Amino acid sequence: MANDDLTAMIEELEDQERRLRLPGFDNDDAWQIGIILVETAASRRAPVTVDLRRNGQQLFHYALPGTNADNDAWIARKAAVVDRFGFSSLLVGRQALASGVTFEERFRLDPDRYAAHGGSFPVHVHGVGVIGTITVSGLPEVEDHMMVVAGLEQYLDDLAKN
Repeated sequence: MANDDLTAMIEELEDQERRLRLPGFDNDDAWQIGIILVETAASRRAPVTVDLRRNGQQLFHYALPGTNADNDAWIARKAAVVDRFGFSSLLVGRQALASGVTFEERFRLDPDRYAAHGGSFPVHVHGVGVIGTITVSGLPEVEDHMMVVAGLEQYLDDLAKN
């Protein structure tokens, strides 16, 4: 990826994280966001697993046809990046690349526990901070990430209408 493209992508990812903050996040919010993501994936016949957590507690988990236990392992590793750094797994990975090294080279974290690949997004609550993760696994990393972004955008649009 060219430096200009990488810089533009990082700026876009940072903008997404500024825009996609929630007024709150309880079990019902997790359910509603999870259902949006599952319905989106099902309509696209996307073989993904969807996972939402708050402070380490799994509130929603659904595996669509075509997924397997490897998707659960990817979810755990990508969510661990968000939990540790407070930013999306894609952003953390791309920031490492922008510094001239891979995530693994930069942070020397166990790759069996951490994966800075796209698909896990922070649950950021206004006035509180990051309290959880929304993760999709099963598609190429940017598509996983964009599915979460689209789901959050739809959820926030639905909230604004009510």
